[in-house]
Order: sequence, then C-alpha cells, then structure tokens
Amino acid sequence: MTIYDTIGGQAAVGTLVNELYRRALDDPDLNGYFAGTDMALLHRHQRAFIAAALGGPGTYHGRAMGEAHAGLNITDDAFDRVATHLVSILRENGTHRGQPRPAARTDRGTIGQLDPCPYKNAHRMSRSSALLIH
Repeated sequence: MTIYDTIGGQAAVGTLVNELYRRALDDPDLNGYFAGTDMALLHRHQRAFIAAALGGPGTYHGRAMGEAHAGLNITDDAFDRVATHLVSILRENGTHRGQPRPAARTDRGTIGQLDPCPYKNAHRMSRSSALLIH
C-alpha cells in the first residue's frame, strides 16, 4: 500500500493541495509568490505532482522543478516553509512511520532525477519526508 492509498487517493490529494495553498496564501512570508498566479492551473499541476510523489497511479508530465520555478526568486527559506507545511499536512492526514518512501513516476524518471533542484536546502524536504514515512 502506498502513501497515496493510505491518505485516501485522489480525493485526499485534492484536499491536501487545497490545504497546502490555503496555508501558503495565509502565510505572509509566502503569499507574495502567488500574486497573479492562475491558482486553478497551479492546483492541477500540484495534484498531479503530489499524486505521483506519493505513489499514485499515472505519471507526472509537468516541467522540472527548476524550470517551473525559474525567475520566481524563491528563497531557500520560502522553500523550507512550503516543505514544512506539506509535511505537516501529510502527518495530519494519516502518513506515519513504517510506510514505504514515495517513488514518483515521471516522464523523466523518478522525481529525484528530474533535474538538480534549484534550492540549496531541498535535501531537507527529502530528509523530512524520509523521517515522516520511515
């Protein structure tokens, strides 16, 4: 059983993404990054990405992280804040130690192989996720 299955599949991923962006938009250190963003489109992309990352069906075909975030001037602190929100939401929705690590299927390989992450602290999300689910 994958994390995707454990949290409730597609419906739960939709709820998770809605909550992630609710928290991000309520966070004064993050909400500026979303000014002028088509949030419906962003939600669709993020649902596909997270579903793949949590072991759901299908393959993620979106842009690599570096390409998607190019020119947005996202700081390492902002990246860390989003990662913290995401891990908190996952914990609140039933992920726990002992579950398999997520392995996303993408059209470029696994998420870890998409491209070098543009955030120097990105390894923290991986480490946090590993602690969360191992």
